[in-house]
Amino acid sequence: MISIIDDDASVRAAIGNLLQSLGYVTCAFESAEEFLRSNHLDRTSCVIADVNMPVMSGVELLVLLRDQDKRVPFIFITAFPDERIRARAFSAGALGFLTKPFDQGHLIQCLEQALRPDNGNPGC
Repeated sequence: MISIIDDDASVRAAIGNLLQSLGYVTCAFESAEEFLRSNHLDRTSCVIADVNMPVMSGVELLVLLRDQDKRVPFIFITAFPDERIRARAFSAGALGFLTKPFDQGHLIQCLEQALRPDNGNPGC
C-alpha cells in the first residue's frame, strides 16, 4: 500500500487517482498525525508526503520513523522548494523530493525506484 500524506485534499485525490489507475493500493491522510494514529504504517510500502504541513512536517515524520527504526521509503512533494529542507530530507533517508507541480512520470519513476528491493539510491 502507498500512503499519501498531504493537507491539501485535491493533491491527495490527484495522486491517489493516478496511482490507483496504475494498479496501486493507496490510503490518504490529511496529516502526519492522522497517519501515525492509523494502523497503516506496518502495511505501507512507500510514503508520499508533503513537506509543509501543520503541526508535524513530512520531514519531521520521516525523522521520527527513522528514530523508531521504521525504514519505509519516503518521497516528498512540496510547493515551496528549499535547498536546506531538501538536504535534510535526503540526509534523513528520503528517496525523492519533487516540486509541485511535478511531472506524473517523474513521480511514478520515483515510486518504482522506492519499491525496488535495492532502493538505497536517493535522488529521483
